[in-house]
Amino acid sequence: MTQYITPIEGGDALGNFRAQQLLPRLQAVSDKISGISARFVHLVDTLAPLSAEQLQQWQALLSYGEPYEGETAGALVVVTPRIGTVSPWASKATDIARNCGFAVKRVERITEYRLTLKSGLLSKGSLTAEQLGQVAALLHDRMTESAVASREQAFSLFGELEPAPMEHVDIVGTGPESGRQALEKANRAWGLALADDEIDYLVKAFQNLGRNPTDVELMMFAQANSEHCRHKIFNAEFTIDGVAQDKSLFAMIRNTHQLAPQHTVVAYSDNASVMEGNRIERFIARAGGEASPAYGKHEALQHVLMKVETHNHPTAISPFPGASTGAGGEIRDEGATGRGSKPKAGMTGFTVSKLWGGWSDQADGKPSHIASPLQIMTEGPLGGAAFNNEFGRPNLVGYFREYEQTIESDVDRIDRGYHKPIMIAGGLGGIDAGQTQKILFPAGTLLIQLGGPGMRIGMGGGAASSMATGTNAAELDFDSVQRGNPEIERRAQEVINHCWHQGAANPILAIHDVGAGGISNAFPELTNDAGRGARFDLRAVPLEESGLAPKEIWSNESQERYVMAIAPESLEQFKSFCERERCPFAVIGVATEERQLVLADAGAESPVDMPMDVLLGKPPKMLRDVKTVARQFAPLDLTGVALQQAVIDVLSHPTVASKRFLVTIGDRAVGGLSHRDQMVGPWQVPVADCAVTLADYAGFAGEAMAMGERTPLAALDAPASGRMAVAEAITNLLAAPIDLARVKLSANWMAACGEAGEDAALYQTVKTVGMELCPALGISIPVGKDSLSMRTQWQADGETKKVTSPVSLIISAFATLPDVRGTLTPQLDAEQDSTLVLIDLGKGQTRMGGSILAQVLDQAGGAVPDLDDAQDLIKLVNAVNALRADGKILAYHDRSDGGLLAAATEMAFAGHVGVSLNVDMLVTEGDGISDSRMDSGDAKNWATQVAERRNELTLKALFNEELGVLLQVRSSERDAVMQVLREHGLSKHSHFVGKTRLASSEIDTGKGQLQVWRDAKAVFSADLFDLHQVWDSVSWKINQQRDNPACADSEHAAAGAVNDPGLHVALTFDPSDNVAAPYLNLSRPKVAILREQGVNSHVEMAYAFTEAGFEAYDVHMTDLQTGRAKLEDFKGVVACGGFSYGDTLGAGIGWARSITFNPVLSEQFQGFFGRADTFGLGVCNGCQMFAELADIIPGAEAWPRFTTNQSERFEARLSMVEVLESPSLFLQGMAGSRLPIAVAHGEGFANFKHRGDAAQAIAAMRYVDNFGAATEQYPFNPNGSAGGLTSVTTADGRFTAMMPHPERVFRNIQMSWTDYGLSGGLDALSPWMKIWRNARKWVG
Repeated sequence: MTQYITPIEGGDALGNFRAQQLLPRLQAVSDKISGISARFVHLVDTLAPLSAEQLQQWQALLSYGEPYEGETAGALVVVTPRIGTVSPWASKATDIARNCGFAVKRVERITEYRLTLKSGLLSKGSLTAEQLGQVAALLHDRMTESAVASREQAFSLFGELEPAPMEHVDIVGTGPESGRQALEKANRAWGLALADDEIDYLVKAFQNLGRNPTDVELMMFAQANSEHCRHKIFNAEFTIDGVAQDKSLFAMIRNTHQLAPQHTVVAYSDNASVMEGNRIERFIARAGGEASPAYGKHEALQHVLMKVETHNHPTAISPFPGASTGAGGEIRDEGATGRGSKPKAGMTGFTVSKLWGGWSDQADGKPSHIASPLQIMTEGPLGGAAFNNEFGRPNLVGYFREYEQTIESDVDRIDRGYHKPIMIAGGLGGIDAGQTQKILFPAGTLLIQLGGPGMRIGMGGGAASSMATGTNAAELDFDSVQRGNPEIERRAQEVINHCWHQGAANPILAIHDVGAGGISNAFPELTNDAGRGARFDLRAVPLEESGLAPKEIWSNESQERYVMAIAPESLEQFKSFCERERCPFAVIGVATEERQLVLADAGAESPVDMPMDVLLGKPPKMLRDVKTVARQFAPLDLTGVALQQAVIDVLSHPTVASKRFLVTIGDRAVGGLSHRDQMVGPWQVPVADCAVTLADYAGFAGEAMAMGERTPLAALDAPASGRMAVAEAITNLLAAPIDLARVKLSANWMAACGEAGEDAALYQTVKTVGMELCPALGISIPVGKDSLSMRTQWQADGETKKVTSPVSLIISAFATLPDVRGTLTPQLDAEQDSTLVLIDLGKGQTRMGGSILAQVLDQAGGAVPDLDDAQDLIKLVNAVNALRADGKILAYHDRSDGGLLAAATEMAFAGHVGVSLNVDMLVTEGDGISDSRMDSGDAKNWATQVAERRNELTLKALFNEELGVLLQVRSSERDAVMQVLREHGLSKHSHFVGKTRLASSEIDTGKGQLQVWRDAKAVFSADLFDLHQVWDSVSWKINQQRDNPACADSEHAAAGAVNDPGLHVALTFDPSDNVAAPYLNLSRPKVAILREQGVNSHVEMAYAFTEAGFEAYDVHMTDLQTGRAKLEDFKGVVACGGFSYGDTLGAGIGWARSITFNPVLSEQFQGFFGRADTFGLGVCNGCQMFAELADIIPGAEAWPRFTTNQSERFEARLSMVEVLESPSLFLQGMAGSRLPIAVAHGEGFANFKHRGDAAQAIAAMRYVDNFGAATEQYPFNPNGSAGGLTSVTTADGRFTAMMPHPERVFRNIQMSWTDYGLSGGLDALSPWMKIWRNARKWVG
């Protein structure tokens, strides 16, 4: 087949500040390099050469972004997608081209980097081949990209590769290289990670079958039976110090469910666990007929599903794709529970070694092919956030810990840290109560793959994740990471939604996500669960690449795939759902009665033909004979430690410091069901540790989730760290009005099994959590995961180096809530005279082991904090709930990393109010009579000794991390509060430890400050602004390297600014006035809620229109293309937010061009826009799309194009906007109003450079700062548009485009902050509801 590849040059691929950020790293390779520029080049692969006219059309389609103005000659490095793979960009760009009617095999994008070199006196500058290689290494990600020397070399992307032949391993032969030896050799060469007993098992099994195994069978077996998939250690029999233990680790976890099964629907048996939910108003558009479906409300019982995954190994190797696919895999678990379910809200966590100045910054301080902690925390969170954002799932809670320390004991010295990081991806979702159980499908059932095609990526990920990082060959490690394509996962999820929306007629009988081991693991699991065998067709598996060997087709870990069982009679309906969503699917096999697994390859030997029992029949059970290592650690020495330095060091430690660099990159409002995220109060300070979601758009029921982990304690005392993780998760969750009996935990267990003492420590930790603490609390752990190779090992100068993680338990806690409205936050009330109450579950002990203060002093710290009595935690939950119900608590925060000082400081930041702490009650020692301290010491040194001792006690009081909570209560009610604590048995260790210093107070002392008082003296005093700057420093430093440095500096300068009045509400209308009321009984005008692949904000938009009196229809672009829907039938058209085509070709541009380049659609839209009785609204991605259609929207000629934010970062914020006087029908009667609104976009900069006219465009809304003035200052204006412009309209007001998301905040309860007094109260629809009511009034 002849191939024609046409290069089409594109725009700038780097931008000015990214080039500046790269330059120092390039100059470290050669000081001759003085500059770098880059441009995109598109390679269009067609079956015939392009005519001049076709070339012109292609150039028009592929023009986006800023034009390239850099060098065209000089040293060149060309970065392509990894040769032999197809990039997600290519699959989406090819989709767009085909939807525009272009004939194309594939369009790919490469980046050409040009280096500017200084010339010498006598010669032109040049680089050696070695230097060019080093430059290339800096410019591409080995995991997903290749670097070549020329554009022509990049054409090899399109080469048709020959697949490697299937191989056999000679087990049944008699030669010297056969039998067990042959399998051992294959095990090493292919990275199978088979254990000795598994090798014995396979040799015996295939000798019994009388044949040699294929490489496909061995790869499949290795994945299905990897530690990653089989949890061998958790199912092992343990002998500790010579004593056989009666329970496995997993049995001890199951014990929690056996003792407390209440409210759990599914445990241990599916991709996620399920707990009882609430009766809700379900709002869906049920697909299935010949026309686009209308949205409707139905009452339903919806349960809540929970899942938390780790993706540690891939994130170590390549942080962005590693974390991205970690989030994607966990989202698939949530969608593949029961017979299909729906992900709802996410959580994320990271633990890494030292960001700055640690071992990784030293020569040979880590294996060369794993990323540094700073790289992981710069790129990993962006990967995870990008997947969540693009899929359309809010990420509402998380944690981040830095830990690296040499821990010395009486026994040994161990380098503890997280060179192999922890990357947690978790979340909760919804599942219909009738869809929670998979059906045991009969023989003859079709076995289907849904989602993306197979590619040569992620080979052997399950096995690789089961090894110590650094011990696997680098090439195998790179093979084991995937790359994410969230937009196609969104398409698959929409198909799954259509299926379960059918209720009892759901075509999906059972569903599984595709993860480790690819379909070679997922299909056998699916069929084995139903007690069946299966026959598959290797060549039916959809592939995007040539040259895949049979084992690569069957075992690759290409993402965004699901497998499912569907009855043959349901196939047509299922196919119609897939075609509507443009989601690929294929029938790969059929279930059989015989328990045999056959993978046929027509005309060739079957790559797999083995009994199910050989694949999944338990290989011999693992036995672990381990020993305890008892260690003693020196107590914390605080001699000479100054309080001021301690405050600075603790607040700027990455574990304690502001996490805003992790928060604002993630959409927290998509879906319109978020109540509480990390951001708190009018200053949007990221201090909340509890996420709360709403169960539906109508009521106040919901769900809460929080995380807890105290891993550094495990370096000293692993069981205590386990108890503290559970307890911290609950004290975090307690911000919400939880019932302890409804709390469910997910436990993610990580350890360096095989290291001295670690297996025994893991066993004791699981035992204390599973057999003691959870049963005492009456709660269960129905879901979890383990990763038991938490060490990094490498060679340097002939010696073996090793960094070992402590036993690491990450707890995620979930609860259903009958009413979310009692949720508390750490924001201090700055108006009322108030007192801070510390409830100290440490009961006066100040155990400092593993604390942040101990870490910054580089000491172990001796005894660690612990939950000594589970009853104390139960009393705390009951007491806080009693005080909450009585309205006695104004603010709530738990004491954790950084101790009392960090908790109080964060509360002060959130409330923008001074706090005075008094530690007198916390530093009392004995009674001075019965103890003998007063007699000791030399009289001459007495004063010095006492001062030193008082300082030590003060440091311990402020920085101990014993369990506890800090409450703000009204000073007038402190005695009543203490009485409630007394009734719950908590008063003995509850203390009044501080007061707020109100701006309105007559006493100026302490206003705007944090003060610490002891013995009637202020021993510490600092302005909150200065402390906030210290606390904000970690985010600032990372943002400077990651984002536009000017924006990073601007946001840091504003953090904690003294004169900042915060967000506010100033309305020019009454939000309770429903202007649509007179029209509600007349008719329900039809509005088309438009969707293109990747759109994710359609449901909340449809609900807002429905509430205002419209009939909303779910109209996919394929409905318009096939005639299922016609725009002439609708009054209104709405283009919703999301990532149409994954923002390929620029945000909204692909969507718009699939209309303007398609004659049928172009005519429909022009006809609709041309009618005088129609209206249109474009929001976010829809705003970008409307702006691209400006030439066919009457009156929109002057609109700008919306391009990349000035920060060059996705911005998710609650921002202040002002509604301007304009003709927009949506904004009538709102001009002059200022109020917060959800913002979530990467491309919102109103750019008049390439289209439109700033002088003529009619502005409808603009960003304002917290003083109410129009602003271009970041972050108050999140995208940098001139004059704050964020919405435009037409002269007749019928068509409006806006970047912010009013549909996500149409209820006050959806806002992370609003002024309830001015906006109608917590229970009311928000002032933004007037947008849709105005539209209904306009229609009449």
